[in-house]
Amino acid sequence: MTDFRHVTDEISVAPQISVADVQAAADQGFRTIINNRPDGEDPAQPPGQEIEAAAKAAGLAYFHIPVRGGPTQEQIETTADLFRQAEGPILAFCRSGTRSIVTWSLSQAVFGVRSREELVGLGRAAGYDLSGVLGA
Repeated sequence: MTDFRHVTDEISVAPQISVADVQAAADQGFRTIINNRPDGEDPAQPPGQEIEAAAKAAGLAYFHIPVRGGPTQEQIETTADLFRQAEGPILAFCRSGTRSIVTWSLSQAVFGVRSREELVGLGRAAGYDLSGVLGA
């Protein structure tokens, strides 16, 4: 099973999940999945369509915001919108979880939801160093 890393009560992040992990996420109470990994990044990763189908079968909402490198302003805004509207808790994933937590944390910082210092601390607690991204 994939490592679901709790960040806040509204979000956890994970490295690449499998189709089987989707049901585990639903069983743990997640209501929405955000896929931040571009399809085809690694030949061994499951296609986003398979994760989406498993999410829908498990009664979860699914969104695909593929991030290559760092997130764009549009991806940050889309993520902020999802967190205002989607049912939580939310599980976001990519190859290692880094792009997911970076995209979420930037959406929180840009829109003033949380301070950069708080976000760096939340990232550290989940095993991610956000200090270089957030400058805190």
